[in-house]
Amino acid sequence: MLQDILINWAPHETRVAVLEDGAVQELHIERECERGHVGNIYLGRVARVLPGMQSAFIDIGLARAAFLHVSDLWQPPQPAAARSARAALPLRPIEKQVFEGQTLLVQVVKDAIGTKGARLATQISVAGRLLVFLPQEGGHIGVSRKIDATQREALRRRLAALLQSAGQESGAAAGSSGGFIIRTSAEGASDAELAADIAYLRRQWTCIAQGAQQKSAPRLLHEELSLPQRVLRDLVGEHTQAILVDSRQQYEKLRDFARYFMPDALDRLRHYEGARPIFDLGNVDIETTRALGRRVELKSGGYLVIDQTEALTTVDVNTGAFVGGRNFEHTVLRANLEAARAIARQLRLRNIGGIVIIDFIDMQTDAHRQAVLEELRRCLAHDHVRTQVGGFSALGLVEMTRKRTSESLAQRLCQPCPHCQGSGRIRTPRTVAYDILREVLREARRFRPQAFRVGAGSAVIDLLRGEEGARLAALQEFIGLPIELHIDDALAPEGYSIALM
Repeated sequence: MLQDILINWAPHETRVAVLEDGAVQELHIERECERGHVGNIYLGRVARVLPGMQSAFIDIGLARAAFLHVSDLWQPPQPAAARSARAALPLRPIEKQVFEGQTLLVQVVKDAIGTKGARLATQISVAGRLLVFLPQEGGHIGVSRKIDATQREALRRRLAALLQSAGQESGAAAGSSGGFIIRTSAEGASDAELAADIAYLRRQWTCIAQGAQQKSAPRLLHEELSLPQRVLRDLVGEHTQAILVDSRQQYEKLRDFARYFMPDALDRLRHYEGARPIFDLGNVDIETTRALGRRVELKSGGYLVIDQTEALTTVDVNTGAFVGGRNFEHTVLRANLEAARAIARQLRLRNIGGIVIIDFIDMQTDAHRQAVLEELRRCLAHDHVRTQVGGFSALGLVEMTRKRTSESLAQRLCQPCPHCQGSGRIRTPRTVAYDILREVLREARRFRPQAFRVGAGSAVIDLLRGEEGARLAALQEFIGLPIELHIDDALAPEGYSIALM
């Protein structure tokens, strides 16, 4: 599967589109005023400890205090015997581990979403191109699960040998030997590349550790790379054929970054100077608009309906105009297989995280259900975000999860409708008209004005003057007061005003 990466830069916003075989699979957006904080390392101050929630709020200098749960507190490594003996014991209460006013070295693991502040951990990790450095985990070497099991042990032995031969670097901070996790991108890397990443990460950690000792809290000690740099570090692989950047300035910055960290990507990095906007190359803007809608059309004539809520996302698969062949079961299978491919793509494109419930079209045979699950898992394997897919439930639903690390595309680009408050529904003109009639009657019983003046949208006023005119006249006769109507299109569709004259 050939991959192209398009980078569109403007002073206020950077957008990156990942295309696979010409189709948009991912869209990443970073706005200068909303730049994320995941990966940033801070020297924070404990603002408040909440024993009832086993959490603490940490001031790291952001608008909202960040959140630290007891499970995200780093625990010093124990000998194997001690670890097995204590495995069943509960975590020490947070109030016995941190106190108000204490300074802590923390890292953001999840950006603020909605009203929730950023989530923190005290286990620090610094990501490089090939490795992740764990300064608190002396001697630990982990390997990404995505690397083939037959190669994991060989990679672990190679890294251990490199660490042993390198030894303690001169001038490194105490404890900088640390541990490492081998990233998927290290598969096939040379010893020289691994050694360069080790040296870079240890230099980074030395600067962070020195800053923690010399600076006062709250303070930013280490900022994660910019979006284009992260994309270059994390997404570029052997299948990437071109990385196009439409800004000369950003192109030069990326070349400097790639020259030091990713020399293999230099020949694929190009400055785009075409007359057409770079995102026109893959119809990215059109795909973005589609990704903000509920309904996703499938080539066969079927369609998906995707609804995001605060707790979970639901995906409903419908055959629509797809009639297939003569065999109904085969038709359903084909529709569900196409839907599985589309769902995997939409989850990546929309950056949907958390729990996802999929309602495929009902299938009668276990073989067909298994085929659909395998197709869904196969397509999700291309996703760099971790996913887990369960089987079909007793109700015929598929439950899956996709790790949530930042806001979805809709949360980033949209806001709730001021009229419906995000419900997607507003009351009908007749409902609003009846609300007005009830409110006028209530006010007439409380006060004795000379008249009422009612303002509402044109649809509501037309209804009161037309079909509901008899009810309005009956109300005027009952309260013995005139009711004047006037159109006020400045009001929301559900809004109205009642003035006592």
